[in-house]
Amino acid sequence: MSRSQISENALKVLYRLKKSGYEAYLVGGCVRDLLLGREPKDFDVVTDASPDQVNKVFRNCRLIGRRFRLAHVHYGREIIEVATFRGSADEESEHQQVHEDGRLLRDNVYGTLEEDVWRRDFTVNALYYNIRDFSVVDYADGMKDHKAGVLRLIGNPETRYREDPVRMLRAIRFAVKLGFTLHPDCEKPLHDLGGLLLSIPNARLYDETLKLFLSGYGLQTFEMLRHYGLFGILFPQTEQCLASEEEGFPRLFLIKALENSDKRIADDKSVTPYFLLSAFLWESVQNLCNKKLQEGENKYFALQNAANDVLSLQVKSTAIPKRVTQSMRDVWLLQSRFEQRSSAKVYRLINNPRFRAAYDFLVLRAETGSADMELAQWWTVFQAVDGKEQEKMLRETNKGVRKYRRQKSKPRAKKTNE
Repeated sequence: MSRSQISENALKVLYRLKKSGYEAYLVGGCVRDLLLGREPKDFDVVTDASPDQVNKVFRNCRLIGRRFRLAHVHYGREIIEVATFRGSADEESEHQQVHEDGRLLRDNVYGTLEEDVWRRDFTVNALYYNIRDFSVVDYADGMKDHKAGVLRLIGNPETRYREDPVRMLRAIRFAVKLGFTLHPDCEKPLHDLGGLLLSIPNARLYDETLKLFLSGYGLQTFEMLRHYGLFGILFPQTEQCLASEEEGFPRLFLIKALENSDKRIADDKSVTPYFLLSAFLWESVQNLCNKKLQEGENKYFALQNAANDVLSLQVKSTAIPKRVTQSMRDVWLLQSRFEQRSSAKVYRLINNPRFRAAYDFLVLRAETGSADMELAQWWTVFQAVDGKEQEKMLRETNKGVRKYRRQKSKPRAKKTNE
């Protein structure tokens, strides 16, 4: 590992702690990724200094966390997270609280490097880069698993999953992202313990959902989550649609949406959570909308009410913020407006802030057979031509619509017996 690969600000933190008389190591995903030749997203530091001591060393430091007390050292937009070595504690310790199902509710027990290792989740995340001699410290055979491409939990897998059920999602995310295989002992409990995720706050599950599907490996992650029965915990309504029509439209539509998002990330283009989440829940909205139409509701209000009902249920599983749910509603409700191609309505739609996302959604629907391909192509061409051509397209389209309406309104000739 070369220090040139390490963030300059992370090195500042390491050397400042060392100069102040404390031990300091890089730890976790950054060490793992550097050994794989990847560029880490962030850099985490671990030290024998307490959070309060770290706070005294750095003026640009802020202490956060209740379950785990951490120090965040700010350098502009970059934050270097500094944690104190974790230790073991007695069950009745005031610094550690454990729920009856095994979840850790509070854990501010400090210890040594040797103790800290066994509090890490996976062996490949328990590698420590020592700034004093530039070595990698490994107590848990992490290097061995790293070279073999195996993801293995430290300690008893079932116990570790019960301590923090989100580790099941992390196991899948890391396995897909790194191209590692799950160790059999790590894999086996996934089929039985998924229900523990229901006890996790929905806000935390939303954050994990973004990490799972917006890291460039969304399609593989989706398939793996479904394989272990965990996708339905995050999106119960979507899972219900998929289960009832396994090889039909919902699955094809989701696969296409995930492929598109993965490709955009690979091309270093921006992705927005609301677009992918809109795709996840679209079939649920459509099914409920159709049910409301059969009950006699107005077409527009049926879609609007279906969207509200589906989102109200979804936020119980993953706490999607209001700004995101509003954008999702916009994308869904704009779909019907693409069919209205009078001049005034077309220009109002094309100037809508959510037009581009809604248009991409329409194209996605057309590519998977749930929308008119000719309609999607019309809007594609309309955006590409100049003003005169746009006016010509609108005249031709409206002329065709009027002709169709006249033909439809003509009385049919009566049949005779001759």
